[in-house]
Amino acid sequence: MDIPQPSNSADVTIGDRVYLFYRNPHTQNVATVQEAQVMPDPHDSGQLALFLYDTYYPLSDEFVFFKSLDDAEAMYNDYFGPTYD
Repeated sequence: MDIPQPSNSADVTIGDRVYLFYRNPHTQNVATVQEAQVMPDPHDSGQLALFLYDTYYPLSDEFVFFKSLDDAEAMYNDYFGPTYD
């Protein structure tokens, strides 16, 4: 099986939807795949941000994100084990 490769900040433009692992801030051992949208950063003109849970996160290559949900779930399952629907 091919291991999906994460995207980087140069691969996205405004309006793109990306998928990333999000850890519950109250329960650190719980992580899920969440969808975020690439938006203009309202705090830094000309820069991009990830919009997730009503918060803007400055886009940087420190984030690991994927352009497809399937790739994000495959990597998630590789790290955390399979999930069941």
